[in-house]
Amino acid sequence: MSFQPLPYEDSTYAAPVDTIFVLLTTLCSVITLAIFAVIIFFCIRYRRGSSADRTPGPPKKEQKIMEYSWTIIPLVLFLFLFVWAADVYYNMFSPPADGIPIYVIGKQWMWKMEHPEGEREIDQLHIPVDRQIILTLTSQDVIHDFDVPAFRIKHDVLPGRYVRMWFKATKVGTYYLFCGQYCGALHSQMIGQIIVMTAADYAKWLDEAGATTSGSLAGEGSRYFHELGCSGCHENSKVVQAPSLAGIYGEPVPLESGQMVTADDDYLRDSILLPGKQIARGFQNIMPSYQGLVSEEQIVALIAYIRSERNTPAPTAGSTP
Repeated sequence: MSFQPLPYEDSTYAAPVDTIFVLLTTLCSVITLAIFAVIIFFCIRYRRGSSADRTPGPPKKEQKIMEYSWTIIPLVLFLFLFVWAADVYYNMFSPPADGIPIYVIGKQWMWKMEHPEGEREIDQLHIPVDRQIILTLTSQDVIHDFDVPAFRIKHDVLPGRYVRMWFKATKVGTYYLFCGQYCGALHSQMIGQIIVMTAADYAKWLDEAGATTSGSLAGEGSRYFHELGCSGCHENSKVVQAPSLAGIYGEPVPLESGQMVTADDDYLRDSILLPGKQIARGFQNIMPSYQGLVSEEQIVALIAYIRSERNTPAPTAGSTP
């Protein structure tokens, strides 16, 4: 049985994250050992009863080169690692425009995944290899943490807001998904799997899973949009003055406060649950709150429907990278 010091490197983030980790650990270890070596040397050299010169007075020779070296060299090395790690971190949480969007909802004690085609999974996520996967995550109850060690991705999942991250798996296989944040009595059982498949196998899985679904996520959102009465105010046949949602996703929205915001997932979620938080310019705060009336799954579906109504539809699993 071979010893594996680090988890398998099976995503595009694994190599840079591991390299930064190893370099940072090595650098800290070298500096720590050097400090302890000097401490031990002085403890022996200037121990009681030794012949070391203890004559008081200024140093016989200033060691400015040494002083500058032990200050500047570690500073430069640590700044280099900081900039490199910051770049990796920024890239990890800056999703590309052409990935496969997947919604993830954390609950006590399970992970629920929703694909744009309408497929739903519990504690499992099927994805194609070598494709960019964009995760939009939220929690229905307490703070969870989406953690896939083999991919080197990990992020807190918070109630009341969306967080986003993305990755690209590089090898076919099955990988563990954990909750990395203590979330209650059954936290240790909140374990899932990421199943990475070839493009052909993934297409086959989509066809088989699609046979058991009632339609796409956007189609389900369209149904909620009409059942909840949203269409009465926000469609062309509206009877109440309200902003049109056609093509609004991703566009700038001027507010009564004078601010300008982007109509992204967070804005739409807040508009559903906290309509008085950001009031569109030219409109009154007359929309009722749906807080407690809709679930996180329904909100996800509604946002997917509004996203599908924009001028440039979101990419699906069948689009090319």
